[in-house]
Order: sequence, then C-alpha cells, then structure tokens
Amino acid sequence: MSRVAELLGEAKVFHIATIDGDQARVRPFGFVMDFEGKVYFTTGNAKDFYKQVQKNPKVEMSAMLPDGRWIRVNGKAVFDGNALAKKKAFDLFDGFKEIYQSPDNPTFEVFYLEDSSAVVYSFTEAPGKII
Repeated sequence: MSRVAELLGEAKVFHIATIDGDQARVRPFGFVMDFEGKVYFTTGNAKDFYKQVQKNPKVEMSAMLPDGRWIRVNGKAVFDGNALAKKKAFDLFDGFKEIYQSPDNPTFEVFYLEDSSAVVYSFTEAPGKII
C-alpha cells in the first residue's frame, strides 16, 4: 500500500468518485499518507463526500502521474477515527490547522480503503497491478 500512497502523492491531485443515489460524483483530493500499513485520506463529516460514502462505501480514485501513466484505485472506505492517524495528518499538512484547528475537531475524519485494488496504466505498456 505504501506504493499507492507514493504514486498518489506524486500526482499531487487525485479524484475520488462516489455514488449519490443513481448519480456518480467525483471531486479532487490532495492529501494521502501511508500510516501503519494503510493508505489514509481525510475529509470532513459535514461534506457530501462523507454522507455519500456512509450510504455506499465503494469508491474509486484516479490520478495522472507526472510521467504520463495513471493510477486507478478502488475499494471500500473505512472511517476509523484513528487519533494517531489524525495527529500524523496534522503533522504532515499545515493546511489542516486552518480548516480544522486541531486533530481532535469532531468534524475531521480519516479513512482508509479495504478490499482494494490498484493498477497503473500506460498508453505504451500493459497495466501493472500494485495490489
């Protein structure tokens, strides 16, 4: 999973798709971290993203890599409230301090993917499965 975090980090911005009723929704994300063998992401629990994933935890993300390849990752989002993961996220990204003030803010959420797969694609090579 650390390779997935590394590639998404290289991309700087990746997009995560959710389902809202019968409509797909996609939005940009930028923060990703490898923590305790899992790839963690963050969001706020007042956002539509959080509400959609509570109803249907299946997500898919995609990012274009600097070398022209792209990665697709899918799985089930698991919100675990891990206090240590929240603290590490705050340590890694100062922007969270402006948005949430503290890792203890009850609206600040961390999640990781389970039952996931990740594949890197290219126009010139066969797809390469990471997980």
